[in-house]
Amino acid sequence: MLRRTPLYKEHSQRNARFVNFSGWEMPLHYGSQIGEHCQVRKKVGIFDVSHMGVIDIKGKNATPFLRFLLANDIIKLKESPGYALYSCMLNETGGVIDDLIIYCLFPSHYRMVVNAGTQARDIVWMKEQSRPYQVSISQQSQICIIAIQGPSVFSVTRDIFGEAIHAKLMKLRSFRFVLIDELLIARTGYTGEDGLEIIVPNVLKARRIWRKAMRIGITPCGLGARNTLRLEAGLNLYGFDMDETTSPFSSNLDWSVTLDDPDRNFVGRSILEYQLNTGIKEQLVGLTMEGPGIFQNHQKVWLSSGDDFREGKITSSGFSPVLKCAIAFARISKEEFVFRDGYVERRGKKIPVKVVGTPFVYQGKKLFEERK
Repeated sequence: MLRRTPLYKEHSQRNARFVNFSGWEMPLHYGSQIGEHCQVRKKVGIFDVSHMGVIDIKGKNATPFLRFLLANDIIKLKESPGYALYSCMLNETGGVIDDLIIYCLFPSHYRMVVNAGTQARDIVWMKEQSRPYQVSISQQSQICIIAIQGPSVFSVTRDIFGEAIHAKLMKLRSFRFVLIDELLIARTGYTGEDGLEIIVPNVLKARRIWRKAMRIGITPCGLGARNTLRLEAGLNLYGFDMDETTSPFSSNLDWSVTLDDPDRNFVGRSILEYQLNTGIKEQLVGLTMEGPGIFQNHQKVWLSSGDDFREGKITSSGFSPVLKCAIAFARISKEEFVFRDGYVERRGKKIPVKVVGTPFVYQGKKLFEERK
């Protein structure tokens, strides 16, 4: 039986169309996926992402443990409450077990938000790695996560949270958060727009937040819009654009790996250093389709720079409401030359594609330039 978030009835009342996502019955859309997407790009929308996993790490050795566990260095959080960090969690062969956000609640207390489909495996892995550190690792249940995303996000926070919290939120910087009135409210998101993500430990309070948002006319958005928003923004989806067999260096995630401290050993570090020394073999590139049609996940693609073609594979794809064309990520070999264009095959015909930089869209506008 599929699991449901505590906000399931709220979605049903809005005539949501549901879909099975990693064992959860989640809203795909509420009538118009494209409409929801455009509302977030132009104004503001609200998402229920309570299917994601919340894991707390506590203990005097929590910081050294997380410095060992994660590819990014949580020393950047300065052991100071209010700071958040994106990181990959790697296996011993340098593959990505999961990608996540880690929050420093107190100097010896961290909170991690992980993907829905990986949380059970993550807990097992973390406990195995934590044995020398004597830390407490606990999965938090009955916690809701609500994302309010879009350029007008701060035009609605006063009505939802009240003047005192609104004033604090206006001062938040990106990847910072406040703990107030039982809420963890972070200036983070997965859409490429400004926004907030709220971790709510109280189900009744989560429902009140959602209902206030509905009363003031914020558009509820499903996983369909969330996927196309993140794709336009050039953000990876775990299990599609990277997994335990792929390196962050071949997944456009090299920025999330910290190798500055030679004395910091972390899981997978030696393999990543070997990859840097011997050369990265694969890369993730952005594609747009010339003309009508859509890409298919796992579809083969042939890219070139002139007459020399290489075969790659689509990792994730969708239709961009902003660009009004199909877009995709593709994994392909890393060559000395730069891929510029190519094709996919459909019903025996070659459909032209362009190789472009990512993100595709930033703050609602086309960002990339075609490679020449």
